[in-house]
Amino acid sequence: MKHKYHISGMTCNGCRSHVEHELNTVAGVANASVDLKEEVAEIEMDQHIPLDRFQKALTESGGSYTIHEWNDKPEKPKTDKKKVDKGPGTYYCPMQCEGDKTYDAPGDCPVCGMDLVKEVSTEPTQQQYTCPMHPEVVEDEPGSCPICGMELVPMEPYESEEEKTYQKLLKKFWIALAFTFPIFIIAMSEMIPGNPLYDWMDQRYWNWIQFGLSLPVVFYATWMFFERAYRSIKTWNLNMFTLIGIGAGVAWLFSVFGLLFPGFFPEQFLSESGAVHVYFEAATVILTLVLMGQVLEARAHQKTNSAVKELLKLAPNKAFRVVDGQEEEIPVSQIQTGDLIRVKPGGKIPVDGKIREGQSSIDESMITGEPIPVDKEVEDEVHSGTINGQKSFLMEATKVGSDTLLSQIIEMVNKASRSRAPIQQLADKISSYFVPIVVVIAVLTFVIWALIGPEPRYVYAFVNAVAVLIIACPCALGLATPMSVMVGVGKGAKSGVLIKDAESLQRMNDVDTVVIDKTGTITEGKPVVEDIWSQDSQYSDEEILSYVVSINSHSEHSLAKATSEYGKSQNAKVWDTDQFEAVSGKGVKGMVKEKKVALGNKAILEELGISIPGSLQQAAHEAQKKGKTISYLSIGDQVEAFVVIADQIKKTSGKAIQRLQDKGIEVIMFTGDTEETAQAVSEEVGLTSFRAGMLPEDKLREVEKLQIQGHVVAMAGDGINDAPALAQSDVGIAMGTGTDVAIESAGITLVKGDLHGIVKAVNLSGSVMRNIKQNLFFALVYNSLGVPIAAGVLFPFFGLLLSPMIAAVAMSFSSVSVIANALRLKAVSIE
Repeated sequence: MKHKYHISGMTCNGCRSHVEHELNTVAGVANASVDLKEEVAEIEMDQHIPLDRFQKALTESGGSYTIHEWNDKPEKPKTDKKKVDKGPGTYYCPMQCEGDKTYDAPGDCPVCGMDLVKEVSTEPTQQQYTCPMHPEVVEDEPGSCPICGMELVPMEPYESEEEKTYQKLLKKFWIALAFTFPIFIIAMSEMIPGNPLYDWMDQRYWNWIQFGLSLPVVFYATWMFFERAYRSIKTWNLNMFTLIGIGAGVAWLFSVFGLLFPGFFPEQFLSESGAVHVYFEAATVILTLVLMGQVLEARAHQKTNSAVKELLKLAPNKAFRVVDGQEEEIPVSQIQTGDLIRVKPGGKIPVDGKIREGQSSIDESMITGEPIPVDKEVEDEVHSGTINGQKSFLMEATKVGSDTLLSQIIEMVNKASRSRAPIQQLADKISSYFVPIVVVIAVLTFVIWALIGPEPRYVYAFVNAVAVLIIACPCALGLATPMSVMVGVGKGAKSGVLIKDAESLQRMNDVDTVVIDKTGTITEGKPVVEDIWSQDSQYSDEEILSYVVSINSHSEHSLAKATSEYGKSQNAKVWDTDQFEAVSGKGVKGMVKEKKVALGNKAILEELGISIPGSLQQAAHEAQKKGKTISYLSIGDQVEAFVVIADQIKKTSGKAIQRLQDKGIEVIMFTGDTEETAQAVSEEVGLTSFRAGMLPEDKLREVEKLQIQGHVVAMAGDGINDAPALAQSDVGIAMGTGTDVAIESAGITLVKGDLHGIVKAVNLSGSVMRNIKQNLFFALVYNSLGVPIAAGVLFPFFGLLLSPMIAAVAMSFSSVSVIANALRLKAVSIE
């Protein structure tokens, strides 16, 4: 029989897997499957099982999940769905065990046990001041310390959570080292002939001293490892701490048992004095070395997202607001939309906005990656984090807080750093089998050495089994992908290439076809009206211009903005427009002065059943052959004129297309423009293939057709009409200068809106994927070689054995090596 139940409390796929596993362990369950989206469990059973048995299994597993009868569905709290999916917190696992799930507070990942990492906040941080002698004193303004009178100094506003974790672990490491070192000295003294320590007291007393010294190491400095190991076994999420906990825990418990019950052990484990040979030094040295590895990892984690932190530091803490002509200095967090802000020479721009008075040149290199300052004047946009040149100007705040471009970049990088690349699934699958296999190998190692090893065989068996458990830690394997992704995403952000998710970053490396839009992608996307051509029209030139400007007054298309700007310059009248409708990929239509008016390409005229006079069409054709864009104007059922619009080709377009072609990538232009215009643009930039007269659905179908042919397609565009094709493509690339819809539909955004950004994205993807493969190769080869050596395969031939302490050193540094290799990406050139 099969029953359905409702499950509440799941927030991610990791929860779903955990609940499904626990339900399948209940006696009598033939099969249980759980759907995260619907929050439903389907359980197949031979006979009815009471609900409380399922609830007991879920409760004992450590999760806060509740199972309900099918007819007793709990009412969902009204909350934002996105919030439920990812969790409300800002802490996440660096190994992305549960995808993009986040937590409210720091702690350990419930799956792998790693320390949770805090993502960088997009909110501006207010400058605070503290006393160098009394750090507990924190003030919002500079001044004197109320305790000692010393001058307060600025606090570091961007002290990361990783720094706090690092300092906490470092403190524990020094404590562990202080108690482990004398244990190590006592143990190693046995190798000195006529051990001088034994002249002071008998070995069994020294064993008790080692036991006492080991207590702070085991029960304070490294107790978290045993907690993680216990949790991993309880939930059956076996990980690196499972092996560490078992290996070091067995060595320490064995030693304690030997102290209390020496008569229980065979002679092989006894010294000449009759005391059991203890392994307190092995346990504490292993744990201390693992802790050292965690300290080094915590230190390295600080560097992986340093690019974002550097960007965040660009935003100033203070700004000068102008009210009634008077300047006042305020925290950036107090700026409201519409406020007038004075930006002084050399100052940092605090929020996004538009220049209202003055002009200057702005260094936008930290956002676009381009080193040349950009000239800005009245009505031009400026962005938070960029640096003003040598002139002062007045700007109006249009976006503040988390709405600024800088904040959106940080948020996108945060999300991308937590996302999982498809290649990570391979590492996850290997890790899921690896730990239980290692435990089996450790048991077999003990059995084989105990049966056929040299004397003292049980000692050899015990030591080698512990060495296998320690060296086989899969931490390096788990870190291989997320560390490279995190550094790569930060590298891209500094170069103006924003990666929305790791899958897009990986897929970009496989792309063999790039489809690009024309307007705003190859061209500047800032078209200008060159002329309005009419012949034998019943309307005057002024009336035609007013009809053009009026029908376009409700459109946000770049061509519409060009006609509006042209109309303003000619002082054209703007009449009311009714029944306005934008026809995607064709044009606009509506009622102006009680007449049906349409403006657009041939397609909109065909839709309305309006023909173009031959003389007008011939003149338009001549303009199109020169690469101009033509929009026909119909009033009533007659075509009265056409608008000639030019859009300059970006200086970098031709070079970028050539570089992509040199990499073996086919570049195809899709445009809604005419064949003649597309041909002219293609010849100028060196394209060998293009499609003209395309509507949004045509672009979508062409992308699908290319994919069916086996191509991996990247689509680059900037408009609403590109959104369907962007979403369909294997990798969508949006121009940062384009529409929000296009950016939302894409996996990669080029901040500068420049085709050279695609070259950067391709190079970045290739570098990251090579780095990931290097990490995976290193981790797999390391474990493949380390486990058999620890098991003692070299002993019969060379007499070599790997002690648990050396194994712990190797295990810790394998993880650090993977992180160090990932950090090399920061120096890679992607230009």
